[in-house]
Amino acid sequence: MLHQSRFKQIAILASVLLAFIYALPNVLSPDWQKTMENTIGARPMTLGLDLQGGSNIVMEIDAADYKGQLFEQLSSDIRGSLREAKIGYKGITKLENGVLVRLSNMADLDKAKLALTALQQPLGGGLLATGVALNLYDLNIQGDQLAFAFSQQGLEAKTSAAVTETIRILSNRLNAMGTTEITIQQQGKDRIAIQLPGIQDPDEAIRLLGRTAKLTFQLLCEDQPTSENQNPPPECKALPLKDTPAQMLWVQTSSRATVDGADLTDAQPGFDQNNQPVVTFKFNQKGSLRFGKLTAENVGKPFAIILDAVVVSYPNINEPILGGSGQISGNFTTQETSDLSIVLRSGALPAKLIMVEQRTVGPSLGADSISAGVFASIIGLIGVVIFALLVYQLFGVFANIALIVNLVMLVAIMSVMGFTLTLPGIAGIVLTMGMAVDSNVLIFERIREEWRNGRSALNAIETGFRAALATILDANLTTLIAAIVLFGVGSGPVRGFAVTLAIGIFTTMFTAYTLTGLIVAFWVKVARPKEVPL
Repeated sequence: MLHQSRFKQIAILASVLLAFIYALPNVLSPDWQKTMENTIGARPMTLGLDLQGGSNIVMEIDAADYKGQLFEQLSSDIRGSLREAKIGYKGITKLENGVLVRLSNMADLDKAKLALTALQQPLGGGLLATGVALNLYDLNIQGDQLAFAFSQQGLEAKTSAAVTETIRILSNRLNAMGTTEITIQQQGKDRIAIQLPGIQDPDEAIRLLGRTAKLTFQLLCEDQPTSENQNPPPECKALPLKDTPAQMLWVQTSSRATVDGADLTDAQPGFDQNNQPVVTFKFNQKGSLRFGKLTAENVGKPFAIILDAVVVSYPNINEPILGGSGQISGNFTTQETSDLSIVLRSGALPAKLIMVEQRTVGPSLGADSISAGVFASIIGLIGVVIFALLVYQLFGVFANIALIVNLVMLVAIMSVMGFTLTLPGIAGIVLTMGMAVDSNVLIFERIREEWRNGRSALNAIETGFRAALATILDANLTTLIAAIVLFGVGSGPVRGFAVTLAIGIFTTMFTAYTLTGLIVAFWVKVARPKEVPL
């Protein structure tokens, strides 16, 4: 430890210098912060919701709407399967917890059961990998009727998958808005908690988050309503027009007459030849082929562009659209086309979201938290510094220098990596200070022991550093494992503590052992001590 190569010495000092440079923006004015970010990419730490204020939103999957979508999908699939198998049926009835199919001929019962079994929607292996099939629906036979009923476990698994997909889509939407350091996590079985640090007026974010953005292209039915309150014919449903909600159009629900917007690969705001705001879109290969086939087979017929169960427009198909791209118009404003592009690119939500809770945390609360955290850190730092000086004297000075560098490196790494500092994170910083001095205590006590056992000053110092290394590694490794577990299973605040603690472990290992060793080696070279001042 006392004999270090020139390269190692330069590397240690360069690391310390870089740490000071990249930690510096945290104490500079906003103008200087911007200058350093533009020059070398150095930026201050990002503060979490509890420190800089912002908005906390809790949204919930609309269970009734989600089940309604599943019912509609199942009914359409049943019609298609029976039609393909050439099985006649008298009707399909929606029940409170499922769908009932009545066959025209009892002789087709076994054939119908075989055709409809696949519609139970198996969701993979059973719970806890028991190997038991887990289906969304249970299929039961009641005379000439086949009844689909929701499986409770299947519905819970399906809802959980919907929540996971919703979190991914919401993250994409917020990132497209330029919102950074967001926290989105599942809360309970069907709720999603969203934290937006720094956003005091979340109306725009809420508008994008709550929008389902389900886009479809569906052919219009041949018959259209001639008066209000008319019931649509089979395989048609009534949808309102965007500009005149009182006017209804009947659109076909058959999968053969529908192209799903889920196959979109891109959507961008733009303007048409009349300089009106529109959204241009592009399909993937599957969507392009399906869209091209639909338009080629229905030239001269109108088709509806439907967004969230509202008909945006219903142009005529003048010619086949084979390029897999097109545009959506509908008297949009420029802001509407921009928002619509974001939600279409991110994908449609699998279910409608309901706002459950919205809270705004003011910056004054964050300022108070920062002041309290800084005050606690300063008190802790002063206490540790005094302890080191009183107990270890000159070596205490070395430990305090390493401690200050440790804190600077911790701040620098969090700033460069873009980690968010939370109030629990400040607690992690305070804990890091204690851990850093603890590592130095292990080294100094071992040096003192070797010195008292009769070794020379240089030998005692060298042996003390070398012998204490294994103990320091063991102690910090166990703490690192705890930090990893906390990060893996914890929520936002706990993760903030775990991140700070984990980074603090690595900076402590560097400063308490490597940097302190360099300082002690330099002192030994200059002072040539005959005794160890411990």
